[in-house]
Amino acid sequence: MTALPIPAPAPIPFDHPWEYELRFPRDPRGPGIARVTLRTVLAAHGLRDLTPRAELLTSELATNSVRHTGHTAAVRLQWLHPVLRVSVWDADPKIPSPVSPPPPPDGEGGRGLLILDVLADRWGGGPVPGGPRGTCGLRGKAVWFELNWDVPPPVPVPAVTC
Repeated sequence: MTALPIPAPAPIPFDHPWEYELRFPRDPRGPGIARVTLRTVLAAHGLRDLTPRAELLTSELATNSVRHTGHTAAVRLQWLHPVLRVSVWDADPKIPSPVSPPPPPDGEGGRGLLILDVLADRWGGGPVPGGPRGTCGLRGKAVWFELNWDVPPPVPVPAVTC
C-alpha cells in the first residue's frame, strides 16, 4: 500500500502577521546565526529589500547581548504589514544608553545606538516582565527596531470600455 503524500500548508498571505523567534546561548557565534536566520526568513517571505538594514541592526543588538550579558539571548522577528519589527532580548535588565560623548573615530565600540538612530525607522527598549507571556518566559530587557517596507504602488488596471 502506497502512502499518500501529506500536502504542505499554503504560504501565509503577504499581508498577514507572522512571528519567528530564535534563542541562542551566550556564544560569539550567536549573532552570526541570528543574521543567517534573519536573511532566510526575510527571503522566504519576499522581503529581501529589508535585509541589509535589518541584518546590520540585528547584528549590533545580538552582539551587544552576547558581549555585555552573561546569559542567553533571543531574537524575535515580527511582520506587522508593512512593518518589520526585530526585538533582541537578554536577561540583563539594564537598558543601554547612548555613549556621551560619542566615541572617538578610531574607537572600537559605542556606536550601536547611534546606528539604530540612523538606520531604523523607529526603535526603543525596555524591561520585559517574566512569566509565560514574556519573551522566552524570562525577565530581562528587549531592545527593538522597526523597518517600514515601502509598499509598491498598485499597478493601475486599465478601464474597460465597451
